[in-house]
Amino acid sequence: MKALHDLRVNGETVQVAFEPYKTLLEVLREDLNLTGTKHGCELGECGACTVLIDGEPVMSCLYLGVEAEGRDIETVEGLADRGEPSLLQHAFAETGGAQCGYCTPGFLMSATALLRRNPEPSRDEIKQALSGNLCRCTGYIKIFDAVELAARRGEGREH
Repeated sequence: MKALHDLRVNGETVQVAFEPYKTLLEVLREDLNLTGTKHGCELGECGACTVLIDGEPVMSCLYLGVEAEGRDIETVEGLADRGEPSLLQHAFAETGGAQCGYCTPGFLMSATALLRRNPEPSRDEIKQALSGNLCRCTGYIKIFDAVELAARRGEGREH
């Protein structure tokens, strides 16, 4: 049976009715029409569904929507500032870090969390932070390059 829940998504509180068994991924995509977060493996292994909960990366396919009540949820849609892509999003575009783009939202969210807690990560720290995200297109080097470029430009320092 659907119940009404208050969720704080990308800085705004929204009321949404959903069944208690729905994952956060399903709530975001199906009930809130935030389709940037991707369905991937639905087993918590690929990272395509990564969002930030209270600033930490979470696989939304393994996280119940009801567990997100009272927490800060950030999706890839929340990275842009008044429609302007973040430094990290620009860096992904410039380096070719996004090829087919399916995994990109998850990488962006994991990298955003990393840069907020460590604005000058080493290549090894980037690899570790992104180790839960899989990509079939890029070979990862361009993704790592994008995170380093964003760090050099100051991504993460404004939070």
